[in-house]
Amino acid sequence: MAGNPAEETFDQAEYDDEDLGEVQIESTAGRKRLFSKELRCMMYGFGDDQNPYTESVDLLEDLVIEFITEMTHRAMEIGRTGRVQVEDIIFLVRKDARKYSRVKDLLTMNEELKRARKAFDEIKYVGAEAKIKEK
Repeated sequence: MAGNPAEETFDQAEYDDEDLGEVQIESTAGRKRLFSKELRCMMYGFGDDQNPYTESVDLLEDLVIEFITEMTHRAMEIGRTGRVQVEDIIFLVRKDARKYSRVKDLLTMNEELKRARKAFDEIKYVGAEAKIKEK
């Protein structure tokens, strides 16, 4: 190794420390953390410490944002260009049984919540209408 000048050790490699540090700082501190609170709760729910390391939460958030961004870009390419629709997401996750069933469960739950809100609003509207007639 010492006889071959083409081989370099880590200490001898040419790189600019300042540039590497700037990229790291921009990627983690340059943007607002969107999911930190939720990810901390999820990590605790899955067995991590109640107060996980900030670096762990940041890393997980970077992975989540990367996944969301990639899925959104792929969904925009599939259906109507430039638009993301529910059907596009379903199409992307159709081969992953766990993701597909979770998407279906969330969509079903969303429909049930819509129906419940509508029924509640109708009852509330009828009750308010009855009070007006009494006066």
